[in-house]
Amino acid sequence: MNQYIYGYARVSTRQQELSRQLDLLKNYNCNEILTEKMTGTKSHRPELDRLKDKLRPGDIVIVESFSRLGRSTKDLIDLVNYFEEKEVKLISIKENFDTATPQGRLMMTVFQAFSQFERDLIVDRTKEGLKSARARGRKGGRPKVREKHVIKAMNLYNTGEYSVKEIVEMTDISRATLYRYLSALK
Repeated sequence: MNQYIYGYARVSTRQQELSRQLDLLKNYNCNEILTEKMTGTKSHRPELDRLKDKLRPGDIVIVESFSRLGRSTKDLIDLVNYFEEKEVKLISIKENFDTATPQGRLMMTVFQAFSQFERDLIVDRTKEGLKSARARGRKGGRPKVREKHVIKAMNLYNTGEYSVKEIVEMTDISRATLYRYLSALK
C-alpha cells in the first residue's frame, strides 16, 4: 500500500501565523501540507474538505493538535471516525495520539463509545419530549393546513402582485407549504 503523508495546519484569523505548526509538520516529512486561515467554527473548511477528498486507504494525516482539526468534541469524533472508515491513520503531535498504535486504537474505541452514547442520549431525550407533549395533548408532526388558506395563497400568487414573503405573511401558511402546492400544479 502506497503511503502518502498529509499535514493539516489551521489558524483562526488571517493575522495569525502558521509558522509554528508548519515547522512541526515538516519534521514529519509530509508529502503535502494543507493550510487554512479561518475559524474552526465553520462547518465547511475548503482545505479540510479538499484533504478529505484526497485521502486513500493507508494515508496518514498529521495535525499539530486536535484543536486545529475539530470545531467541537462531536466534530472531532466525527472526523476521527471518518479517517478510521477511510483506513487513514491520524497523528496529533500535541496529544501524542496515533491511530496506528494500541493506545491510539484504544482512544478511537473510547471516542466511538462517547459518540454512540451521545446519540443514544439524544434519542432518549427526544422520546421523553414527545411523551411529555402527548401527555399535555399535543400530537406533533406537521400542523394541519387549512384548505381556505391554501386557496387564498394560490389566488394571491396567481395575481402576480405579491411576493412569496407577502403571501406567507397574509395567509399563515409556510413558504415550504406554498411551494409544495405550487409544484403539485406543474
